Amino acid sequence: MTEHSAHHVGITVEDLEDILPFYRDRLGLDVLDRFSVEGEDFADAVGVDGAGASFVHLDANGVRLELVEYDPEADPRPTPGLNEPGATHVGLAVADLDAFYADLPDEVPTISEPRTTESGTSICFLRDPEGNLVEILEP
Repeated sequence: MTEHSAHHVGITVEDLEDILPFYRDRLGLDVLDRFSVEGEDFADAVGVDGAGASFVHLDANGVRLELVEYDPEADPRPTPGLNEPGATHVGLAVADLDAFYADLPDEVPTISEPRTTESGTSICFLRDPEGNLVEILEP
């Protein structure tokens, strides 16, 4: 059997330049790499005719988060709910969730204020500027 190791977690976005400041500046993730890929081999690999894409890789304290903007764009999708099959989110841990939440600007939409679950973990879900779900947690 082939041994696996995680390389990255990816989010497809509509506008890379618009969303990057949220992850870099608001959430404090460092940019590791920026690059573009195109050509027939890439389009065949992703199953999208004529596809090209721009990528930004960010460091989430040892976890690589990939933001990718495709050309051509697909049709917009409805805003996903957490309980829908196929729903995704990125989870980022912080040392003090209440302080993080207090520092969030009003324009960052959250699902609720921080809550402590039965497991003892405090969580808060917010949405990035394109509606993607981000969980901020204090273990």
